[in-house]
Amino acid sequence: MKTIILSLLFSITLVASTITQPVAQFEVNGAVTDIVYKDHKLYCATDASCVNVMDIETQKILQTIKVAQITDFMGDIIDAKIYSVDVLNEQVLLLSQAEHGYRKIDIFQANKLSTVLPTSKKLYVAKAKFLNETTLLLALLSNDIISYNIKTQKYNWIVQASQSKFSNFVLSEDKSEVVVADESGNLHIYDTRDGTLLKTLSGQNLDNVFQVDYKNNIIATAGQDRRVVVYDLTSDSAYYKISKFLIYSVGISPNGKIIAYSSDENNNVTLFNTNTKATIGVYGGNKMIPVKILFINDNQFFVATDDRVINSYTVR
Repeated sequence: MKTIILSLLFSITLVASTITQPVAQFEVNGAVTDIVYKDHKLYCATDASCVNVMDIETQKILQTIKVAQITDFMGDIIDAKIYSVDVLNEQVLLLSQAEHGYRKIDIFQANKLSTVLPTSKKLYVAKAKFLNETTLLLALLSNDIISYNIKTQKYNWIVQASQSKFSNFVLSEDKSEVVVADESGNLHIYDTRDGTLLKTLSGQNLDNVFQVDYKNNIIATAGQDRRVVVYDLTSDSAYYKISKFLIYSVGISPNGKIIAYSSDENNNVTLFNTNTKATIGVYGGNKMIPVKILFINDNQFFVATDDRVINSYTVR
């Protein structure tokens, strides 16, 4: 009996030793919903009415950008959830929860917060990102994708990706294309200049795609069907890897050679090589479900979870 117990303890220790732990941790003011990296800073959207700007070297908060609290349906004053954040030049975009369930968008610049999409528009925006200094790309829960002019507060174009509920979108590095994911499992690629449908990728994910990423002509998905699908647009090929658990988050290294995905019920993240499909390693230390995996270069990535802590890892 003693031998069996020792063997089990050895096995547990061996498994634990194969899981790489964070090299650094960042603590912010609320549960994280989105993160963006620029110029050695991490912009962290939270559910606490704010975006924390972090120094990645010191792990300290450099600045906190706050939006007003809101009144909920019960008449209580609560924090407004920041659904997404983006950065372009000196502008910081904040998509936040507003009154009556609607959303609003503010831009922070020169220490001033200005509303560019007011609650009066009555839109249920799920995600918003910069296309350029005067244009935003919006996705509604209805899966309508909108090019929105900040100055005129009017639409340049609008398309509905499908009848399915919107899940996520990602822009190409030059922002000329957007890949839209939804509950159907299909991906739709649009030209951001005029909303023209360029391509539909289908037949790989069988259910809702929670997240999608796009780097260096490689697209990867995080699927409810436990599939992380890899599309290579250069070779026009695709394959998938099966996980033992729902895949909530996915990220690709800038060179497109590494894919990271949330891979089990312990909130671990697995990395694999996109060419060989071989596993690189498993990375742990996350207490909650990952909401965003972000590579800042080919050797370092961050994992944000539904928690106040963001973990930093080095690829080994």
